[in-house]
Amino acid sequence: MSSAQNIRVGVAGFGWMGRVHTQAYARIRHHYPELALAPVLASVADEVPGRAEEASAQFGFESATTDWHDIENDAAIGAVSITAPNFLHRTIGTAMVDAGKHIWIEKPVGLSEDDARAVAIAADKAGVQTAVGFNYRNAPAVEEAKALVESGEIGTVTHARFRFFSDYAAHPDGALSWRFERARGGNGVLGDLASHGADLLWYLLGDIDSLVADTAIFVPQRAKPTGATSGHALATGGELGPVENEDYVSSQIRLASGARATLEASRVSVGEQNAYGFEIHGTKGAVFWDFRRLGELGLSVGGSYQDQPVSTIYVGPKQGEYGAFQPGSASSMGYDDLKVIEAKRFLQSIAEGKPVGATIWDAVRSAQVLDAMTRSVESGAWVKPGA
Repeated sequence: MSSAQNIRVGVAGFGWMGRVHTQAYARIRHHYPELALAPVLASVADEVPGRAEEASAQFGFESATTDWHDIENDAAIGAVSITAPNFLHRTIGTAMVDAGKHIWIEKPVGLSEDDARAVAIAADKAGVQTAVGFNYRNAPAVEEAKALVESGEIGTVTHARFRFFSDYAAHPDGALSWRFERARGGNGVLGDLASHGADLLWYLLGDIDSLVADTAIFVPQRAKPTGATSGHALATGGELGPVENEDYVSSQIRLASGARATLEASRVSVGEQNAYGFEIHGTKGAVFWDFRRLGELGLSVGGSYQDQPVSTIYVGPKQGEYGAFQPGSASSMGYDDLKVIEAKRFLQSIAEGKPVGATIWDAVRSAQVLDAMTRSVESGAWVKPGA
């Protein structure tokens, strides 16, 4: 094992995603012992009283605070995970990069393209590295799908379907947390789930030319919580308030390549638990992936065109980062493993001084797609992302 230089890291926001980032930092040397940088958990910040102290006690942070400015002002901290609610991404992100800190920030990076772009421009000006939480592109099966598409194994891509269905907000008693407010949660399921779909679509198939979209709110009211919420807490008997942002989005997409695609996302799909994935069809075959079967890839090739069977590929050490976790094919990986890969690529980018993996500019591109969807809903017309 080679010696590594330590880099002190902070975590701003310690809900579920703050925990996931922290666990990734804690595991990174187990899977990547040759990595040039080793993270040291320096400080954790969360405004909920006691939460940061609990995190410090469990994970060994050197300090805990209710004020993320304490991390910003600590010159010894070189990198920061920003895992606070969406409405704080721009404020915290720009402050951290202005302080010269590299950032690993969760999607969607703010509430709009303007927010994401502001952080991206500030990061470029400061000369720091960035990483964004588009974790699904890190799955070895997804990277294998990308290689198959790019090699022409399934021919020229003709059409595709990307779906991100979840039931996390399906319960009518789900608390009216910040996620359901326009000012703090932004565009609802668009930023939460469709942002992943937009990134995967670009990663696998390239640029979007234009799109048309439709959205809906299916649970119009929820009970206001009486205290701090974590995850997707329930609340009953409280004062009802309006759900201000989208439960559902569907979009038809024209790709720059000439292919067609659909992207659909829902946070209120009863019976669907993390049903994330894609189907990509080409002139000679097709490829299929479902997050719930993370290490499997469906592949139809062979030149028969009609009645052509689908085979299952079990990814292994030759695909993506799989070899850092398991020695042989078909041993399962999990969601947290994808975040370890993300952490590794973040630290690698800092060590090498160049981007590795998804960056803040990928978040800008995704936000352009989401903003285009919103404009399409308002106008009822086809629109071009970024126009």
